[in-house]
Formats: sequence, C-alpha cells, structure tokens
Amino acid sequence: MYDASILFPSLLNGLTTGAVYALIALGLTLIYGVLHIINFAHGAALMMALYAVYFLKVQLGIDPYLALPLVVPGMFVFGYGLQRLVINRASHGKDENILMVTLGLSIIMENLALLFFKSDTRTIDTAYTLTTVPINIGLAQALIALPKLVAFAGALVVSAMLFWLVGKTDLGRAIRAVSKEKHGAKLMGINVDHVYALSFGIGLACVGAAACFLLPAYYVNPQVGGGFVLVAFTVVVLGGMGSFVGALVGGLLLGVVESLGGLYFGDSLGQIGIFVIFIAVLLFRPQGLFGAKA
Repeated sequence: MYDASILFPSLLNGLTTGAVYALIALGLTLIYGVLHIINFAHGAALMMALYAVYFLKVQLGIDPYLALPLVVPGMFVFGYGLQRLVINRASHGKDENILMVTLGLSIIMENLALLFFKSDTRTIDTAYTLTTVPINIGLAQALIALPKLVAFAGALVVSAMLFWLVGKTDLGRAIRAVSKEKHGAKLMGINVDHVYALSFGIGLACVGAAACFLLPAYYVNPQVGGGFVLVAFTVVVLGGMGSFVGALVGGLLLGVVESLGGLYFGDSLGQIGIFVIFIAVLLFRPQGLFGAKA
C-alpha cells in the first residue's frame, strides 16, 4: 500500500486529467443527445484542433491559452459546416448512414494529417510547461504541473458554460426540444437542421477548447485522437448516454481510475481500470450512473 504522500498527488493528477476527459465527452454527449448518433470523427476532430493550436504557436507565436478565441470558434464553424454540408446530406436521414459517414470522415482526416504532417510526434515549449504548483491539504502535499491545473480549471469553466447554454438559453431550449421530439419541435417552428448543425458545432467547439488546454503538457500526431475518444466513449456510457452531469462526473472518475491504475500497475496498464469499468457498466447498469432506463 502507498501512503498519502504518493496517493494524494496521484489523485490530483487524475482529477486534472479527468476534467479534460469530461470536456471531450461533453461534446460527444451533446451530439449524441440531439442527433442520437455516436460521432466517430470526434477523435479526429480533436487531432485537428491540436494541430491548429500547435501551428498557431509555432508559426505565429500565439500561446495555446490565448488561442482559445481562435480555435474554439474555428472548430464550431468547422463542425457546423461539416454537419450541414456533408453529414446531413450524405446520411439521407438514416442514423446508420450517419455512423458510416462520421467513420469515413475520421479515416479521411487522419490520413490527410499523415499526408501533410507525417507520423512525427510534435510538442511545444512554453515558459510555464515545467512549472509546478504546491498544493497542501492538511498533512497531504503535492506538486502539480501548472498546465494541468489550468486545464482542470478551464475544463470546469467551459463545462459550466455549456450547462448554462443548454439549461438557460433559448438555444438550449431548442436543443432540448429537438432531442426529445424533433417532429414536434419542427411543428413549433424550430429549424431542426439548424439545431442539428449548431449542436455538432458546439460539440466540436468543446474539443477545440480541450486542445488548447491539453497541448502545453501533451503532444500531437495523426493518431492522437484515438486514445482520447475511446476514453470519451467510456465516459459517455458510464455517466449515461446524453447526461451532461454524468459526463462530467464520469470523466473525473475515470481520470482518477487511470491515475491510480498507473500507480499500481504501471503506465502501460494505467487505462486497464477504465475498460474494466466500461464492461462492468454494460453488464450491471447499462443505462449508466445518471442515465434513465429505456
């Protein structure tokens, strides 16, 4: 057994990582909640956003956090256009077609990244990349990397903004109406196709924010999105399909599980606990922690 001096830093690292997982999963949850499909291109979109943050830093000298006002709207516009001009037209209103289209888009984006950027892993250097912050709670002490703390706080702020948008605004009411009954929403004068595209755009905007928070302490290559989207799918299932609260709680929980798993079993097996939880949820509570029974 490990003592508090080892467990406490591991727990904090898990929470900071879990907040980013939650932010990525929230975008996936929003897309599922409205369109009722799983977006297989979500990981590839994260990869594209990471490359955008990387080149803004390398080519223009824009700090990843200062890139938020550029990358987030850019990913929103990209997601809106992708859904409205490609996915909506190619699917012909069939959910199974949407799944295949998003899978195809994922393959295209990853291979385009391989073509233009090769398979090299790229990182950036900032003045604060190696900066640590001491955290003391009682007798427990930990040194946490500053980028991870910023990512934790930023992910929670963006999550709160998304909760407010969906719960308190006219757009949020339209999104909830379409997610419940699209035909009834259309009869009430709501432009369903527009809401679909907005939801897809907001989902990718969350991915753009996650990329800005990730890159100061992470890397980018054409395959980087795969690992994150697998965890995001697990978060969505664990929290409950379409549940925003479930995505947030599930992301934080899986971040802690991964961190503690890495502590006990080594970094190479750190994520084994995530997939054990995934299988257990499917077996014993398929609706998730906060999902409603069908």
